[in-house]
Amino acid sequence: MDSEPLLQQQLDHHPSLAYSNHSSSKILTLPTVLTLGRVAAVPLLIFTFSVDSWWGRTATTSIFMAAAITDWLDGYIARRMRLCSAFGALLDPVADKLMVAATLVLLCSRPLNIAVFGQVPWLLNVPSIAIIGREITMSAVREWAASQNGKLLAAVAVNKLGKWKTATQMAALTILLATRDSSLGETGILVASGVIFLYLSAGLSVMSLVVYMEKIRKVL
Repeated sequence: MDSEPLLQQQLDHHPSLAYSNHSSSKILTLPTVLTLGRVAAVPLLIFTFSVDSWWGRTATTSIFMAAAITDWLDGYIARRMRLCSAFGALLDPVADKLMVAATLVLLCSRPLNIAVFGQVPWLLNVPSIAIIGREITMSAVREWAASQNGKLLAAVAVNKLGKWKTATQMAALTILLATRDSSLGETGILVASGVIFLYLSAGLSVMSLVVYMEKIRKVL
């Protein structure tokens, strides 16, 4: 899909992307390097997840946590040091979606056995499908909105509901990855809390999608 309309709309509505300390013309700014690091970490995450040992489980959790931290850090640095760029703005959500989708698929590949819920094969599948489906839908909607007009693009701008969705999602996935480590002892309650957070995140994902669709309806 052609990304030119999206980039142009981003520049039109955020002039600082084009004139921030002469940094927008550079592809490899510090925030962008951090974002590229998250993309590169995805295959590494897949590899460590497949390693059935304590260090593999620890490394997987550490990689995901580092990705979550750099997700916040690159945005903070970009704003603080005025290093925003159109390329970075385009790449950042792609990196996030790749990491989250890969983690969800990996967790779904190994069904959980939780005393509270029992062994339910579809326990993680349902919220994972909801989350990934929402992200794919919103990516398509934002690309379409960027090719239309400024009001539509403003209607799909990130809101507080989306931020809460991201926060609960990161918490859920971190807990579910960390509790795979048998050295932590009894983790039943922690795993159950991770599942609850994941369902909460899925619910917020669907709610935010409905809110965005309603805003678009009003603009149209």
